[in-house]
Amino acid sequence: MKPARERILDAAHDLWRTVGLARTTTKEIARAAECSEAALYKYYASKEELFAAVLRERLPTLGPLIDRLAADPGADGRSVERNLTEIASQAALFYAESFPIAASLYAETRLKARHYQAMRDMGTGPHTPIEALDAYLRVERDAGRISPGADTFAAASLLLGACAQRAFAYDATVGKEPPQDVDTFAAALARTLLTGIA
Repeated sequence: MKPARERILDAAHDLWRTVGLARTTTKEIARAAECSEAALYKYYASKEELFAAVLRERLPTLGPLIDRLAADPGADGRSVERNLTEIASQAALFYAESFPIAASLYAETRLKARHYQAMRDMGTGPHTPIEALDAYLRVERDAGRISPGADTFAAASLLLGACAQRAFAYDATVGKEPPQDVDTFAAALARTLLTGIA
């Protein structure tokens, strides 16, 4: 049997994908993980902390990728287009998996406000990928690999906004498939964005 911490992450991820974040209690997560609610709170101080752990450990990673590229954007001869394509691909996958989990928050405004405040208190939230991508694009601008007049925050918002919108518009539960696979979408998005900032 897996360690309790791993079972809790798995149970939370599975329940949130099927039932939704807002409708799932920590008691239900503990039951699905075959542990006590007290054991759950031993590892995670709150439902929001558990949510952040699920995003980090069970969904496609976005933050570490952007941080790695910002540290050395041209490593191995990588172009800006290649970097943006990889970021867009990961972002599209991340939002496709996180959107169904978090969507139920938007139905309950008080819960959403409490959840977002807890995420801010932990130093995370939906704004962090935009800020990280903005920082990466500033590194590229400073290196002369994109236009010196490029609005890096707007570019970051456009790229990640497109990836989030794809997840919203083509949520798997709706049954409508996107017109492009993730790789084709990511490459086209990177090329289009670079037309404005190259």
